[in-house]
Amino acid sequence: MRGRWGRTLAVLAALVALVTTTGTAIAAGKPGYPDHVTWSGLAWQVKTSNAAVGPGPNVFSKANVSVDGSGFLHLRIARDGSGRWTTAEIIGPTSYGYGTYTFVTATPLDAFDPNIVLGLFTWSDRAPYAHREIDVEVARWGNAADPTNAQFVVQPYAVAGHLDRFAESAAVRTRQTFTWRPGQVTFASTNLGTGAPIASYAYSGADVPKPGDERVHLNLWLFGGAGPTNGLAAEVVVEAFAFTP
Repeated sequence: MRGRWGRTLAVLAALVALVTTTGTAIAAGKPGYPDHVTWSGLAWQVKTSNAAVGPGPNVFSKANVSVDGSGFLHLRIARDGSGRWTTAEIIGPTSYGYGTYTFVTATPLDAFDPNIVLGLFTWSDRAPYAHREIDVEVARWGNAADPTNAQFVVQPYAVAGHLDRFAESAAVRTRQTFTWRPGQVTFASTNLGTGAPIASYAYSGADVPKPGDERVHLNLWLFGGAGPTNGLAAEVVVEAFAFTP
């Protein structure tokens, strides 16, 4: 009896240790990143890694994430003390599901180095519905000659109709939105300086993801983990995020 109780206590202790070390990974199914940043009225997890991980793969550093005195989010790509290129990602606190996701950027999006990727998206760590990933991505995917520099995506991107490429403008401030409804996702990019539309797209189909445990992510990373071709650090400023049910 004493031996059985001792084994029970050992199991309970192991479970407590697991919860303590993984934090929100147990409670919310998300990586237990301990660092947070408050932005747009929300507490966001800051992704960190000691080795290269996806996407990219890249090394993600909390040093590349900050919020300035105006409340604007700064995401950076920079070398660390050892000379490695490091990148940035934040993860929202909850699953919103159907509704409109709005991101206001305050950096021109038309002149990124071809290896730099900005992602504004939903993502689930679980596999169903292609990880419930819906993206606005600014990237040339390593191809400096590509006349387009951005895309709207309902993953998986290789399925017909799931991806629409377009050219972001040189506007300093833009609004990127996607509205997720049952069976449909509509996207829009708008120049906030003039109010003019930059691009829009809609996808409808039975394979549109259904909500689950997805979270909002914003990241700035390097395609294939390769450093910027110009050898320079990079930064993107995002004024705000908002969700409308």
